Amino acid sequence: MSEWWRHAVVYQVYVRSFADSDGDGIGDLPGITSRLPYLRDLGVDAVWVTPFYRSPQLDHGYDVADYLDVDPMFGTLADADALVTQAHDLGLKVIVDLVPNHTSSEHAWFQAALAAEPGSPERARYLFRTGRGEGASEPPNNWRSVFGGPAWTRVGDTDQWYLHLFDTSQPDLDWRNPEIPAMFEKVLRFWLDRDVDGFRIDVAHGLLKEESLRDQRGQAPVSDHFEVGGHLDDEPMWDQPEVHEVYRQWRRILAEYDGDRMAVAEAWTSTVEANALYVRPDELDQAFNFDWVMAPWSAKAFADVIDSTLPAFTAVSGTPTWVLSNHDVQRHATRYGGGEVGRARARAATLLSLALPGSAYLYQGEELGLEEVDVAPDDRQDPSWFRTGEPGRDSCRVPIPWVGSEPPYGFGPGAGQPWIPQPDDWAPLTVDAQEGDPGSTLEFYRKALSARRAVARDAGDAVDVHLDGDVLSVRRGGLTVVVNCGSAPTALPAGDVVIASGPVGDDLPHDTAVWVSSAG
Repeated sequence: MSEWWRHAVVYQVYVRSFADSDGDGIGDLPGITSRLPYLRDLGVDAVWVTPFYRSPQLDHGYDVADYLDVDPMFGTLADADALVTQAHDLGLKVIVDLVPNHTSSEHAWFQAALAAEPGSPERARYLFRTGRGEGASEPPNNWRSVFGGPAWTRVGDTDQWYLHLFDTSQPDLDWRNPEIPAMFEKVLRFWLDRDVDGFRIDVAHGLLKEESLRDQRGQAPVSDHFEVGGHLDDEPMWDQPEVHEVYRQWRRILAEYDGDRMAVAEAWTSTVEANALYVRPDELDQAFNFDWVMAPWSAKAFADVIDSTLPAFTAVSGTPTWVLSNHDVQRHATRYGGGEVGRARARAATLLSLALPGSAYLYQGEELGLEEVDVAPDDRQDPSWFRTGEPGRDSCRVPIPWVGSEPPYGFGPGAGQPWIPQPDDWAPLTVDAQEGDPGSTLEFYRKALSARRAVARDAGDAVDVHLDGDVLSVRRGGLTVVVNCGSAPTALPAGDVVIASGPVGDDLPHDTAVWVSSAG
């Protein structure tokens, strides 16, 4: 199977925090374009860019007001075209983010819905329902928003409420209304015609809800802050069977275009088998493997995810993805303990990910060893912070450092702090500071991505997983990766060391991984 995406390394760019071209402290499309040579030299195959469409930015672009235009904050349609052209000239593919579960409350459709009467065609594009209780003063059901609080907002003093599984500014669309799939077919074709190579589908598991919108049974106590990965036995708002027909139609659209256009699902499902259903041959191409994201630093945990993931995806002729960080979760260097220990473990887990069959997704800044930042309350901007008072996701979204000894570290031409302030101690972590230093995380990533292309990418899909206490070994063709999650050194396997995540001698130290090449 030769499709480019099956074994690609994809680099996620969080557009606001990657590179600022005009000095306003916010990243933009020309900024990304100017840094594409850096990504080529890093050794990735594709770039996934988070939403840059017209938006009031209440959820930083995931509240889309116009899917067919670029927000002036980020540039113009011509800038988007230039980014795609330059990426292709450098041998990079471009994946753009698509947000089909909900629109912005400022989208023309929702504004028309608010102005229309209950039962009108305008309101039928969304999920408006009559409230319960005396005077319709209670929400239509007991669903909770992912960002905390009820998933319903009342329309003024009327008896009508609208559903928003996320922020109040993100009303959910009713995908049973044929106008919705028709609109998104136009959106897909608009960007495919502009030569993008694929789509990352936001909340891919959420488009269809149980038609009755019944109460959720057995609802757990709510912590009222943004969480990912948790599941209940009863989830009438997620992963409904009808959603797969949407993606069968999208598969047919993608197949009309040359160049192996692809789509990857952000689908939080209760089992890996349910996740794999999104990549059946007539549906999407990939789905993010969130079991890998949520796995703790543990040889057994890693082994369990590998052992469950590979058979599930083989059964549907799919290839898995391996992702450790993104813009919604805690950076894995922090998740694994923070400081030098966390960075060492993060490098080891990255080496394991890159050795496995399938594709790997990297999150901007992980190649610099960035950790979570303690963002001051006055600087927090995540909508979940405003709904719950919990810190939210700003800590993993701080703009990355490029050069210099103080903020903004070359993030843009301005001299002040960017949209989320950067720490004062990031000077040793800039791209410029790490470039050429063989012991740096950046040079480790460059070497690891080069080794993947040379040794691992074509090593075949069959793996042999062996767990020995706190030590995990995975054999793939002539390549063996060993990860020491224990507290003591362990013996190296026979063969030639291709790359290690840290210094190795006769033994493999704790919190370290190694690739060993052998015949057979």
